[in-house]
Amino acid sequence: MHDPAALRLESVTVDFGGLRALSDVSIEINPGEVVGVIGPNGAGKTTLFNVLSGLVTPTSGTLYIGGVERKWPKVHELTGLGLSRTLQGVGLFSELTVSENLLVGATNLSSHNFFRALLGLDGASEIALQSRVAAVLQELNIAEYAERDAASLPYPISKRVALARALISEPTTLLLDEPAGGLGVEDIAWLKEFVLKFRVDKSVLLVEHHMDVIMNVCDRIYVLNFGQLIAHGTPAQIRENPEVITAYLGSEASL
Repeated sequence: MHDPAALRLESVTVDFGGLRALSDVSIEINPGEVVGVIGPNGAGKTTLFNVLSGLVTPTSGTLYIGGVERKWPKVHELTGLGLSRTLQGVGLFSELTVSENLLVGATNLSSHNFFRALLGLDGASEIALQSRVAAVLQELNIAEYAERDAASLPYPISKRVALARALISEPTTLLLDEPAGGLGVEDIAWLKEFVLKFRVDKSVLLVEHHMDVIMNVCDRIYVLNFGQLIAHGTPAQIRENPEVITAYLGSEASL
């Protein structure tokens, strides 16, 4: 029997007053798959992510997680549904250390209040949580920054910490919003390798302007333009799609 989709959106429409930001958009992410969402500026990519992140409630549409229909989530419900998101920037708490920032993202793993956990008042369960934090930092090669304040970090390290915070909740589906933004060649190469490794037992939905990232890590790509889905296929199919090329101002080099 075919595994149900890890995440599926059906016929999602979002209206902001008289503006239709998304129109009847459907996407599907299967277990162990990396799916990209691309499109010119203003295409509706951020709106789509905000719908999934509980920041925008769609006018209409249906959400399925693991084949089960769900209500549109609130922000605080994401991790309980197995979803976790990074932001376009980094979104870290600058006054907290790297480890403390990860604890913010791990509250679903503890039955205790975060602030008690942060103060170390909850015993064995919080020792296990601290071990999880250490393991994730090690996995992303940033363990040496564990006790550094987030405000003092180099930008590429901040991006890794934001990714670590998203991973700490052990999501089944990871939503990455422009993770390569502002990174240099070496850090982008590391990111591509990490996403491909992560997909072994997870699913990834990726919005990204760096086409080399999209084309090298995605199994399938959805293309939005003016809030509508204009194409869907493998990277090779998308690269040769005339409608996609037209949407990107006719520049095949953009793909």
